[in-house]
Amino acid sequence: MIRRTTDLSAAARARFDAIIDVRSPCEFAHDHIPGAINLPVLDDVERAEIGTIYVQRSKFLARRLGAAKVARNIAIHLDDALADRDGSFRPLVHCWRGGQRSGAMAAVMDQIGWPVTVLDGGYMTWRRRVQATLYGPAAWAVVLIDGGTGSGKTALLERLAARGVQTLDLEGLAEHRGSLFGALKDRPQPSQKLFESRLFTALEGLDPTRPVVVEAESSRIGARTVPPALWAAMGAASVIELSAPVEARAAFSALSYADIASDAEALEAALSRLPPHHSKETVAAWKALARAGQTQSLASALIADHYDPAYRRQSAHRARPLLGRVEMAGLSDADLDRAAEAIAGLIKVD
Repeated sequence: MIRRTTDLSAAARARFDAIIDVRSPCEFAHDHIPGAINLPVLDDVERAEIGTIYVQRSKFLARRLGAAKVARNIAIHLDDALADRDGSFRPLVHCWRGGQRSGAMAAVMDQIGWPVTVLDGGYMTWRRRVQATLYGPAAWAVVLIDGGTGSGKTALLERLAARGVQTLDLEGLAEHRGSLFGALKDRPQPSQKLFESRLFTALEGLDPTRPVVVEAESSRIGARTVPPALWAAMGAASVIELSAPVEARAAFSALSYADIASDAEALEAALSRLPPHHSKETVAAWKALARAGQTQSLASALIADHYDPAYRRQSAHRARPLLGRVEMAGLSDADLDRAAEAIAGLIKVD
């Protein structure tokens, strides 16, 4: 018997052995339930072809041709991705709205004898759940870690998590390091919807009665936007300010951005996107440092003349409660460990 559900709580999802998304690869890539596997019953070309026939020629013909393609694709999945699943396999299957595509896969699974469940409303049931959380009222007590570029904020999030502090790595979820040079080499950012799905999943694993530490960001991380509920929580957050010497931050930044520094064209293109208030001569000097491979000198100049002035301007317009300041002599592993201990103490982790 095919079961049906609309329960997508973390506990409910964990009861299934697999969440199977039978939409086309492009639909899946645009957004999906994190952890789901894509076993399309129609690929992108097939879906477009059947849709065109349905609209322009014959609904009956589209259904007949579509059924044949769906049957062949399901057979391939049974012989490949699902070949090692035994009789106890418990899948949750869905398509866009819980219609024909998921119904076809579920019917075959039911005949096999697998206890299959179909997600009523399909992907849209998931999307409504994400939107209700991220576009509703703020529900988290946030503490921001703030500081100039190269202060090791992302590295500190990792150390804080190891010490039992709740953290949220927005840059990791958005696959962008949040600055002019923040794009990850050969890794495009997820879509806005997929970023939000990842963010929702991270948030639902947190204890709402405890603070969550987030790196201070603008409302945009690369091309992705922090959703309203979390942005509101960040706007009301207390802040812990970090400080470290410019040269230590420059060395740390040069190491952190070694991937883009090794690509002369990408580095020069990024420098060309600097705001127009920098003189042509200044930008030309920075590009010369880039071409010469003097990445630490370049990082030092950018921190002193671009990032720190911008940080001071932004800080002057913020009125956030200060939870504390952490002074770092450097950014070695030992320095970061000491800073993490100090931050954990300010948050009073039990």
